[in-house]
Amino acid sequence: MAAAFPDLGGAVTEAAEARRMLDAAAPVRAHPAAAGSVRDRCVPGPPGAPPVPVRVYRPDPARWPGPRPTVVFCHGGGWVLCGLDSHDATVRALCRASGAVFVSVDYRRAPEARFPAAVLDVHAALCWAGAHLGELGGDPAALVVAGDSSGGNLAAASLLLARERGGPAVALQVLIYPVLDAGRDSDSYHSNAEGCFLTAAHMRWFWEQYLGPDGDGRDPLASPLAADPAGLPPARVLVAGCDPLRDEGRAHHRRLAAGGVPSALDEYPGMFHGFLALADVLPQARRAVEELGEAIASTVEHRKNSGGTGGSAG
Repeated sequence: MAAAFPDLGGAVTEAAEARRMLDAAAPVRAHPAAAGSVRDRCVPGPPGAPPVPVRVYRPDPARWPGPRPTVVFCHGGGWVLCGLDSHDATVRALCRASGAVFVSVDYRRAPEARFPAAVLDVHAALCWAGAHLGELGGDPAALVVAGDSSGGNLAAASLLLARERGGPAVALQVLIYPVLDAGRDSDSYHSNAEGCFLTAAHMRWFWEQYLGPDGDGRDPLASPLAADPAGLPPARVLVAGCDPLRDEGRAHHRRLAAGGVPSALDEYPGMFHGFLALADVLPQARRAVEELGEAIASTVEHRKNSGGTGGSAG
């Protein structure tokens, strides 16, 4: 993975070049995990902004009769890279594991659209999903927001907007090795700065693209770790041991719990940033998908897929 990834902030400094390199190296999946149906559409964007493209995944109705949760999913990629296609297999796997409807959001990317454009797009998609739960998952009390990496950042930040603007109500936030602090000065940023796929140098470049010369990384919408946790929904936070972002995920879990927000922490000590995408290769990734699916499924009252939630939650 590291060999195919652009040298961001080093030999590669332009977002367009990085995207071309990733597109050229992207594997072709001939048989992606099945979903009941998949449909691309657009939903209303923030005031004065374009509509937001989304991809709606519905589980097999024979296996998953309603009502179901509805998950608004934000893909990672440092706010600059990736999109609906790069995370298609991951979303399909989570859809199968949870029996939930997924709304994957193709938010505007930096540097063409800098902070807070992506947050506003995700909140707009969250509002649309919240207003259409009857036709999506069917359970009005089982709206979930989820994301990996920078998508975890956007998921967490969208909840701050939802709290500020009066909704929609969210039952669970699922943050997968999330980016939460522009400060980039935790112990794991130093101990995992190199050699574990995602590097500290990559993250510096991503933040530069996202914030630009005038963006304020201290804004809680950019660094949700700085936000007051009061009134936020229960959380499931997943961290990888070999990841510069590990400690900010841990810190966010502790901050939520200290603020009275129920939060479960899943730690995968030997794993690296992005490992969830390798569920067809890594047993740890398969377990993580199953446990996240269980957590999402449990937002529907009295519904569980199997046994306990597992992991190192708590």
